[in-house]
Amino acid sequence: MRAILLSGALAVVCSLLGTRVAIRWFARHGFGQPIRQDGPTTHLVKRGTPTMGGLVIVLSAIAAYLAATILTGRWPSASAWLLMLLFFGCGVVGFLDDFIKVYEQDNRGLSSRAKMAGQTLVALVFGVLATQLFADGRGVRPASQYISITHDWGIKLPLVVVLLVIWFIVAATSNGANLTDGADGLLAGASALIFGAYTIVNVWQNNQLCDSSRPTVVQAQCYQVRDPLDLAVFSAAIAAACVGFLWWNAKPARIIMGDVGSLAIGGALAGLAIMSRTELLMAVIGGLFVLETLSVMLQMSCFKLTRKLTGTGRRIFRITPIHHHFEHLGWQEVTVVIRFWIVAGIFVAAGLGIFYASWLA
Repeated sequence: MRAILLSGALAVVCSLLGTRVAIRWFARHGFGQPIRQDGPTTHLVKRGTPTMGGLVIVLSAIAAYLAATILTGRWPSASAWLLMLLFFGCGVVGFLDDFIKVYEQDNRGLSSRAKMAGQTLVALVFGVLATQLFADGRGVRPASQYISITHDWGIKLPLVVVLLVIWFIVAATSNGANLTDGADGLLAGASALIFGAYTIVNVWQNNQLCDSSRPTVVQAQCYQVRDPLDLAVFSAAIAAACVGFLWWNAKPARIIMGDVGSLAIGGALAGLAIMSRTELLMAVIGGLFVLETLSVMLQMSCFKLTRKLTGTGRRIFRITPIHHHFEHLGWQEVTVVIRFWIVAGIFVAAGLGIFYASWLA
């Protein structure tokens, strides 16, 4: 518990102070955000706002986790290094996307194929390492070859199928977080809630580990997770780094997170879900990301289908992701953000409720 508190405290301080430094540096060197032309007109004033602030979240969380772990007399576990691989690896893909946008002053950045290729490489390297190596004394590896809600169930899947599932989860969550990052403070605030929830989940799993010598652990309800305490410490660091960043990213944003932050956050969420054996539960805890992604998928599907049938493409929403739809309806951006934080909180509460109910059952 000391490591969790120390990690959170260090991360929020590093992020709070580091973001201030980043604002000055990015502004001095012209790292301004280009704005999509078809977005809400109220966003045009954000053109030129320093971007790539997600770098501060990534570096603050990693530094805080490493410092808290070492200062409390421990050493990073295999699960933590693998989570760092996803977090940093997806962040690198996002950094390349942001840098191209800033350099060319074009909101398109990396092509969709190049971005997906980068995410795929990171996901597959993580998948192979997590499922095939680093077994602990109990024989538990960081990731399993089963699908899980709160515990493994069903049949053991072939490695190629597991790698496809891991690729899908990493790509879905990183792109879902990326879609959510479209309003001042929206992703940072929602991510603080989501990673805070995973801190609770991993602490609970650590207290109820299988094969534990503690007499309070009920073996029928225990968790086959390799390093839940380290996952909790890292999750707390990411949540706290998002809070520190939110100080400067809340409306009116002094800095924008960029793809380097959103893709890294999505990758870290995927890693936590996979290594805590809660892949399906993650779809509830991170339900806001699912909602944003579904809005885009429905919009594209409806437009393509109606254009094929009638010759004129029709839309369900005025614009997607869905938070922009409400801005087009006349909602103030800050109103959209606060209400979507509430939605994210409801999903988080529902996910934690399912997690605890499963343990009781």
